[in-house]
Amino acid sequence: MSRIDGPPRGEGLQAVAMAFQILEYLAKQRGGVGVTALARALGTTKSRMHRHLRTLVESGYIVQSAESEKYRIGSRLVTLGQAVAENFDLATVAREEVRALRDALGHSVVLSRAEAAGGVVLATLPGHEAIEIAVKPGSLMALHCTAQGKVTLAFAEPAIRDRVLLSRLDMRTPHTITSATVLREELERVRARGWATAPGESLLGVNALAAPVFEGGGHMVGAVAILGSIQFIEAEPSAEQVRHVLDTAGRISARLGHAPGSAVDTAGA
Repeated sequence: MSRIDGPPRGEGLQAVAMAFQILEYLAKQRGGVGVTALARALGTTKSRMHRHLRTLVESGYIVQSAESEKYRIGSRLVTLGQAVAENFDLATVAREEVRALRDALGHSVVLSRAEAAGGVVLATLPGHEAIEIAVKPGSLMALHCTAQGKVTLAFAEPAIRDRVLLSRLDMRTPHTITSATVLREELERVRARGWATAPGESLLGVNALAAPVFEGGGHMVGAVAILGSIQFIEAEPSAEQVRHVLDTAGRISARLGHAPGSAVDTAGA
């Protein structure tokens, strides 16, 4: 029986794996990367790296600069990413984890998508309290006075954060942060600890505890939060509440392909 021409199965799988590693590495770089640097970063030889790069260039997934000869992500990969994003349903991915968080703590749970204007509520799950505090899907959570908004702003691109800090911060309640300096310090704390609260800052007597959700490339795509009376979610949440919210956000992120410690630092100094 004749053998189909081509590399052995093991070599073929290795080639596919290397191609994905190259694409993932280039996607995280701000500028182009040369073949030597790529070979060194991915632990292979220049000759092997060059063969993989040539294939990816020919397929349109990466491009090479004529001036610097460095490689960067191509338009075909960008188009593919946009197509995936259009079919991306964070609410569906997070459904099981959101329900588990509600059942563990009993509070209403809110899932939001990160956007430049704030956190857009995708889904809510009512808690077990007799009096329900909730937000409607589609609601926009302000960047400066809600837990979801603060998390979104803390991990946003520097330009977005700077725009908000330079703008007028509307006072919603006597507890709303309206000072850019105070808000900047608050965002630094959010980044350092990985979660945010907003006790009485948007609505008196109400608080939320939110943590960021990251996708595989390390960028924040949303937030998960518990919402309720400040009687039950205090200004300084309990260790149990913080642990459950952080763990839930981590598991949702893992479902999106994110590995701990791989988040891209887009908030700047």
